[in-house]
Amino acid sequence: MKRTIYNEDHEAFRTMIRDFIAKEVSPHFEEWAAQGRAPRELFRKLGELGVMGFGIPEEYDGPGETSYKYQTVMSEETARAAVSFGHYDVTTGIVLPYLLNLANDEQKKRWLPGIASGDICLCIAMTEPGTGSDLAGIRTTAKLSKDGTHFVLNGSKTFITGALNSELCVVVARTSPSSETDRRHGLSLLVVPTDAEGFAYGRKLEKIGLQASDTSELSFTDVVVPVENVLGEVGDGFSYLGRNLARERLSIGVSAAATATAAIDFAKAYVKERQVFGKPVAAFQNTKFVLAECAAEVEALQAMVDKGIELDDAHELTPADAAKIKLFGTEVAGRVIDKCLQLHGGYGYMLEYPIARLYADTRVSRIYGGTSEVMKTIIAKDLGL
Repeated sequence: MKRTIYNEDHEAFRTMIRDFIAKEVSPHFEEWAAQGRAPRELFRKLGELGVMGFGIPEEYDGPGETSYKYQTVMSEETARAAVSFGHYDVTTGIVLPYLLNLANDEQKKRWLPGIASGDICLCIAMTEPGTGSDLAGIRTTAKLSKDGTHFVLNGSKTFITGALNSELCVVVARTSPSSETDRRHGLSLLVVPTDAEGFAYGRKLEKIGLQASDTSELSFTDVVVPVENVLGEVGDGFSYLGRNLARERLSIGVSAAATATAAIDFAKAYVKERQVFGKPVAAFQNTKFVLAECAAEVEALQAMVDKGIELDDAHELTPADAAKIKLFGTEVAGRVIDKCLQLHGGYGYMLEYPIARLYADTRVSRIYGGTSEVMKTIIAKDLGL
């Protein structure tokens, strides 16, 4: 089906991103994956390209209000090439909106120009060793000093994406105890420099996929965080997290559609070339039927995702909408990529083929940003159940 969400400007942008990937990313990506992260310089190059600060006002050296469609183009092009920009999506797509929505004028002056240039990268620290989907169970504490000038941060986090390449970390911490009637009460968002005294990196965690993006453990030992680094109001952190999760989950759905589409393209190219029993794998009815099933599912997913993108641009995307997109998108991508890997036979299990990388990278999409089970809970609640 013909897609209608893009115009000539988006397609010109696509050409620019595709050229950038071909020149700056694809030739080096295997090395980045082996090192476990993209080079820090990549983000400055993306800053020069003007894509680090979507939504940052022009007065802070950004492009101003920008359609989310430009970020979807980037997701589609990295999937097409079976590469990534490290933890770019975390910095620009997930963490930056918190600053855009919550930072005061002084904070914006302090941080936004550096983010737009790529000199400042961002990560967010929510998950703890004993706290995943249940954010109300966070135990990291931030206690206000007697003179009221700073918080003292103590605790630990795990599964933190991009921390090694970030200058600022948005830390979710408990600034006051939860109440008997509201476990979510008392959480706050603190912006912490990663070079602050007491801010320490733990293990660099080894993952199945997403090899070019680092994932780390963090610990905080008496880290002094000025009150000027609080995002929004003290104690309202949980509500802020809820507001931004819809865009994050949409972005995961966008990536799911993009990677599933890429998987079909890789499989089509492979089965046309690969000879079995004297003829191309593409000549067998099973191959044709499998790819036909995949194409139908992905087109349905793409229509759903495109509707979500339009709703996001109109500021009408609801948490339930985003949950449906993430749930359906990641489940479809998992099925489709698995089928496309199967068509590669033994070679599909070899990392030299991009389908293997897509397979490994995609599995976590049903976990991060809220598990599939959490998405079902949100959708059921929206149904009045």
